[in-house]
Amino acid sequence: MFSRLRSDIQCILDRDPAARSTWEVLTCYPGLHAIMLHRVSHWCWTHGLKWLGRFVSMFSRWLTGIEIHPGAKVGNGVFFDHAMGVVVGETAEIGDGCTIYQGVTLGGTSLYKGAKRHPTLGKNVVVSAGAKVLGGFTVGDNAKVGSNAVVIKPVPEGATAVGIPARIIMPEDKVGSGSAEGQVSFSAYGVTEMQDDPLTQAMKGLIDNASSHEHQIALLWQAIEKLSKQRTDDCVPDEAHKKESFEADKLTQLVGK
Repeated sequence: MFSRLRSDIQCILDRDPAARSTWEVLTCYPGLHAIMLHRVSHWCWTHGLKWLGRFVSMFSRWLTGIEIHPGAKVGNGVFFDHAMGVVVGETAEIGDGCTIYQGVTLGGTSLYKGAKRHPTLGKNVVVSAGAKVLGGFTVGDNAKVGSNAVVIKPVPEGATAVGIPARIIMPEDKVGSGSAEGQVSFSAYGVTEMQDDPLTQAMKGLIDNASSHEHQIALLWQAIEKLSKQRTDDCVPDEAHKKESFEADKLTQLVGK
């Protein structure tokens, strides 16, 4: 028990730069208190003490603002950062090393009792503030869920889910994403550099394509004008056709750089 507690405290010290000492984490971090109380409630739940498990869970909710059903399975090194308003359903499973921020819901969309209704998070998953993961599917190891995303389908290993409903962004290089020991660096709030929403990437591609087409059309009109000067019977094209008016840079700024 004490070794798990030391592990829980150490994971907070490793991931939260605001944590200054073991004593501060032990006394002032509601995420740690929620984990400790959940272990008590989960033990009661699995040993037939259902009401007592629910009572401990409700006390934990009152004390920490984090609601974890006593039937949920929580691994080692899980960090509920801030975590006010977090809700974890009965059949949810949270893998080792996961980080869950405030306002997250690991919820279910089925009303069938005894069924797997809530999501399973793999190892080292980051679920950002306000995200909703709804359903009995799996979020793969080292995956990230963006802030306020609504995830209703499985997320592959190492991928990032963003948007409503969530769209999947696959990692550019799965092989080189980790260190020599195979560990993936922690990304606070799931924020990763050079990783845009796929719809934004599609819009940028369309803007670049339209800009290229307009440039080619302008070049064609210029070539037609040169040919028309050699034949006086041809009409000279309008000057407006030779100018490029498509504001690609402005549109790119609107969809985001």
